[in-house]
Amino acid sequence: MRAFAELLDRLSLTSSRNAKLTMVRDYLAATPDPDRGWALAALTGELSFDAVKPAFIRKAVEARMDAQLFAWSYDYVGDLAEAVSLVWPGRPGANREPALSEVIDGLQSATRAEAQGRIEGWLDALPQARERWALLKLVTGGLRVGLSSRLAKQATADVGGVDAAEIEELWHALHPPYEDLFAWLEGRSQKPSSANPARFRPAMLAQAIDEAVDFAKLDPADYAAEWKWDGIRVQAAHEGGVRRLYTRTGDDISRTFPDILDALDDEGVLDGELLVIRDGKVASFADLQQRLNRKAVDAKLMAAYPAAIRAYDLLQEGDEDTRTLPFAGRRQRLEAFVARQASPRIDLSPMQPFDSWEALAALRANPPAGDPQVAEGVMLKRLDSIYEAGRPKGPWFKWKRDPFLVDAVLMYAQRGHGKRSSFYSDYTFGVWTQDALGQRSLTPVGKAYFGFTDEELKRIDKFVRDNTIERFGPVRSVRALPHEGLVFEVAFEGLQRSTRHKSGVAMRFPRIHRIRWDKPPGEADELAALERMLAAMEGR
Repeated sequence: MRAFAELLDRLSLTSSRNAKLTMVRDYLAATPDPDRGWALAALTGELSFDAVKPAFIRKAVEARMDAQLFAWSYDYVGDLAEAVSLVWPGRPGANREPALSEVIDGLQSATRAEAQGRIEGWLDALPQARERWALLKLVTGGLRVGLSSRLAKQATADVGGVDAAEIEELWHALHPPYEDLFAWLEGRSQKPSSANPARFRPAMLAQAIDEAVDFAKLDPADYAAEWKWDGIRVQAAHEGGVRRLYTRTGDDISRTFPDILDALDDEGVLDGELLVIRDGKVASFADLQQRLNRKAVDAKLMAAYPAAIRAYDLLQEGDEDTRTLPFAGRRQRLEAFVARQASPRIDLSPMQPFDSWEALAALRANPPAGDPQVAEGVMLKRLDSIYEAGRPKGPWFKWKRDPFLVDAVLMYAQRGHGKRSSFYSDYTFGVWTQDALGQRSLTPVGKAYFGFTDEELKRIDKFVRDNTIERFGPVRSVRALPHEGLVFEVAFEGLQRSTRHKSGVAMRFPRIHRIRWDKPPGEADELAALERMLAAMEGR
């Protein structure tokens, strides 16, 4: 447990991607089975413990110390696992630290009542706050150490000097603690079989285009263009009678979209965009969110939010792997494949003709008319490109439209997680409205927790502490008046109507674009400006 705790601690305090990659690779190479396999499962989100709830942890610590004192500690620290790890009042008698595999085995077989007792015993046995923190993060499933599942798989591949795409192709045929995987990587056995029906194929991703550099080197005749649709990238596989739906990172979301899989009659593997489509028109991303992250769906929900795949590519047709064919050839086969399905749940992303970069720029500036925010920009794909995993430079480019900008006023702040747990780094901001008497007030329109440097974070955190007017648990209300407050220039990808928000609008991917220390809050934008933006988007 000690080595795993040290790894999590170092990952949470490191921002460098390459440094994180090295840390995980070295840990996996030096740690014996089965601990390293369980650690990899935790880092890739493959572990969950139904018997453990955060409320158990709070109940346990409040049984050992004054509840109000812990509440103050929790409020100050801002993170449950960190607060408990720092104040945990251990009991004498526990003198053997548990191994990571012991914790996993103990929780997988535990009832809820047994789980709480075991966790308390382990907390007593762990001598350092860092190790207690790692234990609590592990059992509650809230690692948040800035490491993606893909980066963890890349580190695993580096252990054996193989391509990360090989790990991706094997992944859904493997099971924690992955002893067969590490045996192969270390040359002690044969490569595990990936011959499981409807397996995930590693996705090919596009590079962001550099307008000033790339267009001068590229010939528009070599590329095809299509819209970059505003949904989530998915892969639908039908092989050997088995149907699966994956996100672009390989997460299996099949049970949430049975209507999609039922529409895939022919055996093959499609790459495309998951959208909600009504009468041939793409709905807003807010509608798609009604279907995402649900454990189960019923006929009423599927009818209200009819999901569909807008197909981009064909990775397999029948028994034939088509990924080594040129894009132009795959496209012809994709068109025929989609036509054979004859289903409103699967349609084709149409090609957009252009003969110059100027014509492409004009196309990008005029996304399809109809429903709001249906296209995020355009995609460029070389006609002769094969489908290769990762983000190769040159074959595919994405050219997203410029973000929308609005000036908004900071209203509320909350502590972050991990290395930000001591800072107020999650911000709610608002714009001005007027009532019938002409009185101005702020209404929240969005939240953001990135888009600023560490130095800017420290300065914003000090502003929040110096200008707090109310507290609501971990949230602080910040002074926000026409002549006194803090203005953020907020960038976002689009707007959609929302009945969940008091303002009636919701932002798509908001982030802090610039901090306007120079601007009085009274000069920030009004809700009417956002409503005009939304009306213009809907009228395209």
